[in-house]
Amino acid sequence: MKRIVSLLCAFILVLGSFVFTSCGAEVNTEVNVESTYTREFEGKSLNVYNWAEYISVGEDGTLDVNAAFEKLTGIRVNYNTYESNEVLYSTLTGGTVQCEIIIPSDYMIARLADEGMLQELDFSQIPNYRYIDPVYQNQYYDSENKYTVPYAVGMVGVIYNTTMVEGNPTSWGLMWDPNYKGQILNFNNSRDALMTAQCYAGIDLNTTDLSQWEKAAELLKKQKKEVNPGYVMDEVFKMMESGEKAVAPYYAGDFLTMQEENPDLAFFYPEEGTNIFVDAMCVPATVKKDSDAYKMAMMYINFMNEVDVALANAEYHYYASPHMGVVADDRYSLKGNTYLYPEDKTYVAQKCTYYENMPVKILQKYEKLWEDVKAS
Repeated sequence: MKRIVSLLCAFILVLGSFVFTSCGAEVNTEVNVESTYTREFEGKSLNVYNWAEYISVGEDGTLDVNAAFEKLTGIRVNYNTYESNEVLYSTLTGGTVQCEIIIPSDYMIARLADEGMLQELDFSQIPNYRYIDPVYQNQYYDSENKYTVPYAVGMVGVIYNTTMVEGNPTSWGLMWDPNYKGQILNFNNSRDALMTAQCYAGIDLNTTDLSQWEKAAELLKKQKKEVNPGYVMDEVFKMMESGEKAVAPYYAGDFLTMQEENPDLAFFYPEEGTNIFVDAMCVPATVKKDSDAYKMAMMYINFMNEVDVALANAEYHYYASPHMGVVADDRYSLKGNTYLYPEDKTYVAQKCTYYENMPVKILQKYEKLWEDVKAS
């Protein structure tokens, strides 16, 4: 089970109903909605490309978001997942997956926008955008609010097993501690893996100094004798939940999921600082504005920001929500959770850094360094 039984109480929203108009009124007993949704695209398909474990799928009696959208609109949702922003980028540039909705992270959004790969959104068709916290609007990656509707917010920290690690660690240095040789994991993606070394060494995460990226790569090479079996993404869940490994950097929301399965796990935000990120819903530029696919995409984005739908997703993925309706909702079981909503605002303001889209020479450099690290 991915979520604890208490969430059942948070989702007695299935008892509510709504009415929408199209060819007559119909009643859906799965979820309350505020907007009106038509069935003019019934029988058509919408392709959604998202991170794994990132949308409520109906476990433990909770809301199956895509099924609810299908029942409401008659639109069939084709849902596929990716494991990193880099995989998403290569998929989009390679044209191997057709999609109308993607949910990349901030720096990848900036890259896609710079390369003309994102379509502008029509916010007149997304009235529920009013729920998005202004803190997450007009961010550097979409300064004019053209392309994005924020979906989730998170920070990276270090997870450790209290039965295997001594004391109360506070530093990225734990990931280079030879006492835990063979018990340490790291990210299997270039930007996040290099970030762990950059933070440890006090290097700006968005530096344009090539030598600083080389310094971070050298630190990762030194770490390789401690890291075993190498680099992981979703495999981290099994390895940390089972007690197979002692230390891993990962996202705070995922730590909460792992801790449900293994109460011996603990978590800290490193004293040196860390990465903060926003993932947001976007539409690829291949989707033309006058098309049915575009209109369906706007409808889906708006639906995802219905209060009950956004609440279901926030309860499922365990990341912080940029949706003010969710954050204020007493049904929200993570309301006020200090891992997701840290009380130390100074730490967030001074120690947390967003990734920025880097110049091409830096992108090429750090990808080459990452390949060198893995091959060393």
